[in-house]
Amino acid sequence: MSANRNTTTQPAAAIQPKLNFWQIFNMCFGFLGIQFGFALQNANVSRIFQTLGAEIDAIPILWIAAPLTGLIVQPIIGYLSDNTWNSLGRRRPYFLIGAVCTTLSLFIMPHSPTLWIAAGMLWIMDASINIAMEPFRAFVGDNLPKSQRTQGYAMQSFFIGIGAVVASAMPYMLTNYLDVANTAPAGQIADSVKYSFYFGAVVLFLAVGWTIISTKEYSPEQLAAFHAASSDNIHDDFIGRKATQYQQSGFIWMFIGAVFTSAILLQDLDKQLYILSIGIFVFGPLQLYCAFKLNSANQVALEQPKQLGLVFNVVNDLFQMPKAMKQLAVVQFFAWFALFAMWIYSTSAVTSFHYGSSDVLSQAYNDGADWVGILFASYNGFAAIAAMIIPLLANKVGVKFTHTINMSLGGLGLISFYFIQDPSLLWIPMIGVGFAWASILSVPYAMLSGVLPPHKMGVYMGIFNFFIVIPQLMAASVLGLLLRVFFNSEPIYALVLGGVFMLISGIAVHFVEQNQTNNK
Repeated sequence: MSANRNTTTQPAAAIQPKLNFWQIFNMCFGFLGIQFGFALQNANVSRIFQTLGAEIDAIPILWIAAPLTGLIVQPIIGYLSDNTWNSLGRRRPYFLIGAVCTTLSLFIMPHSPTLWIAAGMLWIMDASINIAMEPFRAFVGDNLPKSQRTQGYAMQSFFIGIGAVVASAMPYMLTNYLDVANTAPAGQIADSVKYSFYFGAVVLFLAVGWTIISTKEYSPEQLAAFHAASSDNIHDDFIGRKATQYQQSGFIWMFIGAVFTSAILLQDLDKQLYILSIGIFVFGPLQLYCAFKLNSANQVALEQPKQLGLVFNVVNDLFQMPKAMKQLAVVQFFAWFALFAMWIYSTSAVTSFHYGSSDVLSQAYNDGADWVGILFASYNGFAAIAAMIIPLLANKVGVKFTHTINMSLGGLGLISFYFIQDPSLLWIPMIGVGFAWASILSVPYAMLSGVLPPHKMGVYMGIFNFFIVIPQLMAASVLGLLLRVFFNSEPIYALVLGGVFMLISGIAVHFVEQNQTNNK
């Protein structure tokens, strides 16, 4: 115990009440809308890029916006939401801001006249989705006792599945049931895609709005009472942290930026040079600034952490992660590399490998692209079913083995794309992918929430997303190069590689230590 312990009287401990089914339903319903926008992005952005003239090798780089905005936005929003309380609550103000911005982005995105405007709109849209999405993870940790968190994250997975089913299938349904055109002149985005984005914008705003008006949040005083025992350690969390950790942070980010940008430059895509300035001149100097600033004010860092502000505290918390969080980071790395490979290459893989066309103006290509939407709808539908099964399975065999089973099903499913010739049968491997997706969205978060300091739930959930976006950044950097050098630019092999990485993720979860305290 430190001699500098804050002697302020701690709130009396209180038992956090359990919520009933409909209360959990309402607090998670907004995820249906968020996933509607997210699924439209995943299923259609590669199609939009190709329609506007992108080459296969360039698609991963154009997708760089999605993980990079998550890397920047999510920990910031997590930190801010941890330290927000107003008439709307703690997390709900960010739900509202994100919903408004995402709704506007969904209306604008399908009207992008050029490839680079579409890439820029992806930055804006993904940042907006992240503003709304990140606090939802902490929302469950705030409002539910530990005994109900697996149920809460499973409910989120259920709505993610339902929203994504409809959103992913929307272009196909508009074309086949309402006779909306799925082809367009060169350089123009098909009406089926445009109308899908319009519908998604409305659904997202209404669903998130429902959660905002139907759900209450506990005040900071109530949360402090629920977690009185752990709150004793709040001040001690900052004692003994050294400024050299911040120096390490700066140099690590400089290194990551250099490696990341070098990988991009190897693809010889001149238009990607702006990434160099992002990697080197934003992340590196920002973290070095943190290092030297803290090095000259070490006592402030140790004794008055709140005065350091957002950037310093986020970097500080990054180096104080619980051990289980670091181990789960490995699990997430392989899982999200696989998912990113699937999202950005499914359209080009299915259209070229199964439909035999890479011509974006051909009927075969657009029929294949529509079918990819159905496949994405399928795996999300199976994920909704899996979300109800996972808590039951976890009670029987434990969360680790449950995750291993699900990730193995997903990995084998992606690998089987290479062996299935008939595209009408591709829905079968999507059963496994759906179980893996539901597990990725629930099991790691349920494991993580039990080892986090309650007063930092938001910022740590945001930091945890580093290990979602970093593998996506790596995938965006190297997948195009790997396919060109080793696989003759055939995108089907990106799905096979993704399957292998899912299998590895299922193995890695067994190295995660559970039943830890909230301190490092």
